[in-house]
Amino acid sequence: MDDAVRAAILGIVQGLTEFLPVSSSGHLILVPSLFRWPDQGLAFDVGLHLGTTLALLLYFWRDWLRMAGAVVKFLRARTLAAAPPGGDGRLLGLILVGSIPAAVVGLVFDSWIEEHVRQPWLVAITLAGVGGVMLLAERQARQQRGLGEIRLRDTIVIGLAQACALVPGVSRSGATISAGLFLGLTRDSAARYAFLLGTPAFAGAALLKSGDLSAQTGQELAELALGFALSAIVGFAAIHFLLRFVRSHSLVPFVVYRWGVAALTLVIGAFRVA
Repeated sequence: MDDAVRAAILGIVQGLTEFLPVSSSGHLILVPSLFRWPDQGLAFDVGLHLGTTLALLLYFWRDWLRMAGAVVKFLRARTLAAAPPGGDGRLLGLILVGSIPAAVVGLVFDSWIEEHVRQPWLVAITLAGVGGVMLLAERQARQQRGLGEIRLRDTIVIGLAQACALVPGVSRSGATISAGLFLGLTRDSAARYAFLLGTPAFAGAALLKSGDLSAQTGQELAELALGFALSAIVGFAAIHFLLRFVRSHSLVPFVVYRWGVAALTLVIGAFRVA
């Protein structure tokens, strides 16, 4: 298959699966394995993640601008008696606190995860297992609280769930939305907070690994640019779709999809071994 076509397919896969609760890292392992493509390399994966990071920043730029404005307004207060920032400023503080678990786990275990848990059969198991967790979260969801009612305890729990998503097959959005549902958040509030919470983690990981892009030249850069552009465009559309979808639908269709992909992966793997 032409390298440009492969880059385009992987860019679309990344854009779709990064934000839908089906695991982008898992799909970036399974799709090349299914078609027996050569490994696309770390630099290409970084380019794809930069594309979806851009999609997040573009989609939620108004939210980040409001949060930054609230903090600036608070810092300009000239009295020690000034009340702590509320509303958007408080939300930014919660996001920063919630980002700590993923940052710590990523810095400590990222290399180990890359080396030991990228096998397709392991991805299939985590896809199926977390699918069960998502189904349980849906069954127990009370959906009583909105985005403005998130507490410090909530953001720590959701942050720990996000840290688990460093394992391929878990899914950042799947883990964090499920955690939000277990905590009583409405489905759309849990999804929106999941995306906001994921932005610092996406940006930090992309920046840390951006040095891997420096060695890319010529044709490799062209393929990376194609994958980057498609992951950003498709990712933006995927965010919009999921936020609208969860307002009136459960996560069950994604659970069924995860179980289907897990079963197919294990069956194909068994035939190849045989």
